[in-house]
Amino acid sequence: MSMQNVATSELGYTPPRRNELTHIPGDEGWPIIGMTFKVLADPKGHIERNGAKYGPVYRTHIFGETNVVLLGPEANELVLFDQHKLFSSTHGWNKVLGLLFPRGLMLLDFDEHRLHRKALSVAFKSGPMKSYLADLDRGIEGRVAQWKARPGEMQLYPAMKQLTLDLAAASFLGANIGPEVDEINRAFVDMVAAAVAPIRRPLPGTQMARGVKGRKRIVAYFREQIPLRRGNHGGDDLFSQLCRATHEDGALLSEQDIIDHMSFLMMAAHDTLTSSLTSFVGELAANPDWQERLRAEVMALGLAPDAPSSFDDLDKMKLTEMAFKEALRIKPPVPSMPRRAMRDFSFKGYRIPAGTAVGVNPLYTHHMKEIWPEPDRFDPMRFTEEAQRNRHRFAFVPFGGGAHMCLGLHFAYMQAKCFARHFLQNIEVSLEPGYKPDWQMWPIPKPRDGLRVRVRAV
Repeated sequence: MSMQNVATSELGYTPPRRNELTHIPGDEGWPIIGMTFKVLADPKGHIERNGAKYGPVYRTHIFGETNVVLLGPEANELVLFDQHKLFSSTHGWNKVLGLLFPRGLMLLDFDEHRLHRKALSVAFKSGPMKSYLADLDRGIEGRVAQWKARPGEMQLYPAMKQLTLDLAAASFLGANIGPEVDEINRAFVDMVAAAVAPIRRPLPGTQMARGVKGRKRIVAYFREQIPLRRGNHGGDDLFSQLCRATHEDGALLSEQDIIDHMSFLMMAAHDTLTSSLTSFVGELAANPDWQERLRAEVMALGLAPDAPSSFDDLDKMKLTEMAFKEALRIKPPVPSMPRRAMRDFSFKGYRIPAGTAVGVNPLYTHHMKEIWPEPDRFDPMRFTEEAQRNRHRFAFVPFGGGAHMCLGLHFAYMQAKCFARHFLQNIEVSLEPGYKPDWQMWPIPKPRDGLRVRVRAV
């Protein structure tokens, strides 16, 4: 199927009338604002209280619209696997991301999504991934050396944010991007911040206005660079890979497609990895026994401190991968996932009409006591092969599932293990006695106080 056979117009929908959802239990709260502020104040507690009171299907009202929330692994499978193409990701995410990251891969649906995903997948094959690993390895080694040279207290989250931003620029845009890198990075920071800003219109002086301005800068940069990357100036970075990528009919991706995909991929890689790596290191600081077990695994690789990491080295880091998965379980980087029902469907005995805003919640699923005993306890042994075989396949969904499973999943694991190799080989991390980091859990988990840790050279 070529792109000419795929309708580019969005599927339309009509939201259900209010009385079409009243058979679903729930509480819509105050007029207009609904339950929005309660969700923002305590998203985990709010959804757990609703799950306990109403069960796995309930009705609420957030961000100006009635939503139906579906809870648990079976709900995740229905919505994310979406065998019958019932749910639109476009009309789920557009309200959040559409103004700043329009037509990113996660915002496409069905056949159009499949064709774009196939074209983009070339950038995540073995050859390009090895090139990304080399860039990541050098960048992480250099940054960890700086941290090692300044022992004492550090704010983990801002340090990790700068690291992941620099790494994304190197592996996604190319190590030789030049002096524009700081300006490009600032534009991305403004876009990401605007994506979750409460004011959704680009009014003067607002974060959304700064985000829209940042997008204009990014678009201008990509548009200028695409002809160069398609010529003799392209390298092995992700941007150059996409500039050379083709659809099934052999046609190159359009300039606008490349711009939209690059903007979205850099946002997704930067923000979710910042959150995930911060929570991972935070758990190691709070669990020194596991930190030592992972350090022993890294030391057993027998690598000199300045030796490059290889795929073979990373494949041997089984405990590290399990520990990273456990950090993703406790604080999934995308704690809720919105969709829009495009046809009527039923779940757990409730008929839900077409047009309904529907959400599933990895944060809730990842803390269900019947699946994860003592769910707040850090225990990487939950991810042995045997333990994983005995769980519902949609009980652990930090990267989504089905057709929209995160395309960068293997990139994320690669970066996490590469980071762990250098970090644990050089640094010991700890928390002050009695200190408990204060995390916000929505829209992306982030420590409100930056997460204060103490580092010292090993």
